[in-house]
Amino acid sequence: MGVLTHDEFFTRLTDLFTGPKTKGHGSIFLTQKRLTYGQNQPQQEQPPSSPSDPSSSSDPTTTTPQKPYPILIRATNGKGKSDRASKVKLSTVVQPGEIEAFYARYAEVCKAGMSALKPRDRTKRKAKARKKKGGAAAS
Repeated sequence: MGVLTHDEFFTRLTDLFTGPKTKGHGSIFLTQKRLTYGQNQPQQEQPPSSPSDPSSSSDPTTTTPQKPYPILIRATNGKGKSDRASKVKLSTVVQPGEIEAFYARYAEVCKAGMSALKPRDRTKRKAKARKKKGGAAAS
């Protein structure tokens, strides 16, 4: 699983949404996180920061980083242990300057993929609730 370009990622994500589903259903997991691995290495041009200055911390867990970090976007079809051969893993890295354009296209692809979803059949749950409610009133 290598990191894909944005165009490759969107093409394969579209295929993942529209591809044939096994057994009539399937799950797609979309995750994103801030990419901090290898980002907090000291740069030689900057003087060492003083410990009393909280804004100059190089700790990646701080809520306000000095510079914006790239974002790692992942998608997988959720195949488990029994179906590892057909598991699809996609990932791409979005740089801070590309975030707005990426998310606009990402939203379009996700909306298009979710438009094919059928509504859940809730008639069984409603019937069970009515039966329970009617049975309690009769006692």
